[in-house]
Amino acid sequence: MKHDMASSRPGSNGDPSKRVDIFDLITELRGRRQPFAVATVIETEGSVSAKTASKAVIDAAGNMLGGWVGGGCAEGAVRKAALDCLAAGRTAVLDLDLDDEVLGTGMPCGGTMRVYVEPFLPQPSLWILGHGRIAECLCLIGSELGFHVVVDDPDADREHYPAASLLITDDLDYSQLTPGTADFVVIATQHKGDHESLQTVLRRHVPYVGLVASKKRSRLVLDYLRKEGLDNGKLARVHAPAGLDLGACTPEEIALSVMSEIVLLHRGGSGTTMRKEAGKRDQSVGQALS
Repeated sequence: MKHDMASSRPGSNGDPSKRVDIFDLITELRGRRQPFAVATVIETEGSVSAKTASKAVIDAAGNMLGGWVGGGCAEGAVRKAALDCLAAGRTAVLDLDLDDEVLGTGMPCGGTMRVYVEPFLPQPSLWILGHGRIAECLCLIGSELGFHVVVDDPDADREHYPAASLLITDDLDYSQLTPGTADFVVIATQHKGDHESLQTVLRRHVPYVGLVASKKRSRLVLDYLRKEGLDNGKLARVHAPAGLDLGACTPEEIALSVMSEIVLLHRGGSGTTMRKEAGKRDQSVGQALS
């Protein structure tokens, strides 16, 4: 398995009982692209064991990996809040009354505290299959947008894909093509096995699969996949041709149209112009005031 990674960090020792530097732990978890939450005590009053600015790191399973925000009086509530924040992708502020056992914070300790809980979710990966100028631009734009870019192609090299997080160059059967359920895949193989790579991708629960091809080629590929027995539910995940209608002509513009579509789906945008959206709001305000 030949991989060229832009950067890597050693894994955690897996022993939460050992004292670790919180910021080193955060850096390591981010480098390993693992979801976690950071809880920070922002206010205390009365008999509270934790101090302001005390921090703890909680993983996606609710384990306290490092740090401390108080003992049994607060830990359970903070861990639960961390899981809720990771699931919702939103921050939260906990108001803990440590005199009140009813709130579920544990054995009464005395005093109150406020804890800010912030989830850290890794950006989805952008998998690019193929090479050429469009693929190179997809890599560059995707990296600038914060995606973890993986280029899977025998001809990929660091010179042409300097912004890639990972290059895979020995994956002729796409066995190393392992996108997650929140990732995006763009096939830009220029017709060289795009129907085969599509079949491999569609075996996984990837929400977006973009095929960079002409309308005619896209139709031929989708027809082929139907004949191979792929159902309409799986084919509905294929965006062929990929991208928004920007009138794109150059490789750079085509890559921009594809990444625009990905951002639209990732962020839940409407796809209309901002001016049109502003006009709708102004009209709504005017109707409300009339």
